[in-house]
Amino acid sequence: MSQDQRGSGEQGTREFGFDTRAIHAGQRPDPYTGARATPIFQTTSYVFEDPESAAAYFNLQEYGNTYTRIMNPTTAVFEERVASLEGAAGGVAFASGLAAQAAALFTMLTPGDHVVASSALYGGTVTQLKHLARKLSLDVTFVDPDDLSSWRAALRPNTKVLYGETIGNPGGNVLDIEGVAEIAHGHGAPLMVDSTFATPYLCRPIEHGADIVVHSATKFIGGHGTSIGGVVVEAGTFNWSNGRFPVVADPSPAYHGLAFHETFGMYGYLMKLRAESLRDLGGALSPFNSFLFLLGLETLPLRMARHVENAVGVARFLEGHAAVAAVRYPGLDSSPYRDLVKRYLPHGAGSIFVFDLKGGRDAGQRFISGLELWSHLANVGDAKSLVIHPASTTHRQLNDAELAAAGVGPGTIRLSVGLETLDDLTADLARGLAAATP
Repeated sequence: MSQDQRGSGEQGTREFGFDTRAIHAGQRPDPYTGARATPIFQTTSYVFEDPESAAAYFNLQEYGNTYTRIMNPTTAVFEERVASLEGAAGGVAFASGLAAQAAALFTMLTPGDHVVASSALYGGTVTQLKHLARKLSLDVTFVDPDDLSSWRAALRPNTKVLYGETIGNPGGNVLDIEGVAEIAHGHGAPLMVDSTFATPYLCRPIEHGADIVVHSATKFIGGHGTSIGGVVVEAGTFNWSNGRFPVVADPSPAYHGLAFHETFGMYGYLMKLRAESLRDLGGALSPFNSFLFLLGLETLPLRMARHVENAVGVARFLEGHAAVAAVRYPGLDSSPYRDLVKRYLPHGAGSIFVFDLKGGRDAGQRFISGLELWSHLANVGDAKSLVIHPASTTHRQLNDAELAAAGVGPGTIRLSVGLETLDDLTADLARGLAAATP
């Protein structure tokens, strides 16, 4: 464990707490200026010490900065901090959550491979898996994430990864991470989890058996709706040399026959992800956005606690309202996911959930038009409270069957509960509900 994660005391080293690591992990005061905040290294490139060092960097024989499309000192702090908070071996940041997800899959898969994925996913993820994967000659099977037998039944000899979300978007399905991980590992495949809605404060999937965790940092990690970015972290424990992942284990023609897993061990997948996928796909995160994400991480524990507190209050208010047909918030005692929440989300079930209005699509449109404080837009995880109608926006590309599988109905409303005064939030919702009622 790095010095950023451990401190010295009279009784030896001790592991720093989550809140401390959210502020300090991956960073020390700048050695040249003494700056306490992480500097923004807004540069494309770096001067090499000498020709030998430059050659060693490009051959991956030594680790050093070469070009900001591949690595950057500001972004490196962000990557290390997220990895520390997730309990991962390391991380690689990208220009968006979808870019991170695509690169993570691209790094391990080859044409003809098969993916088993939860059907309760963000619409953009479904679209990426369904359409982009087809262009790359990959096959994808979507399964009911709540039924472990459906995961097992979907396995094929060429299944190379199982994929789900800690808290499903937008239906609020809570993934049985340990159960799905056991199925994946029994098949010699990794479990990849999108934990955007939970953040590492509420859940750390690696502790429950996940191998790869992805985040859209655009959401709670940034926390203020200012920046788009993503990050991939890996546990470093999966055996990429088990004979099923030649793209990671075999000699790479892009690096003169370098075998990434054999050479870099627990960092083999991450090195492949950075040195080939990030380099060649080009989805580099801006150093300025990395700086803003670092600021977001510093207050993540404080914000998530308030997000959860407000979400519980809003969900209980809606649960008792006559205009509401159902509230699907896993943090409610009435939720079928309550036991999984206690197991995987002990600090709360996040602050993004859906409810169903009586009256369907027309009622949904009237409801949104009647709001004043809640912002109608396509984002979540902001300090401000946000609202959207998924069937006509974020999940518009899905057909009726896919919408139903994702838990989206004609009157479904998604809320991202922010940090405002709870009474103000419920008063505005009451105004919208009144407008929705004929």
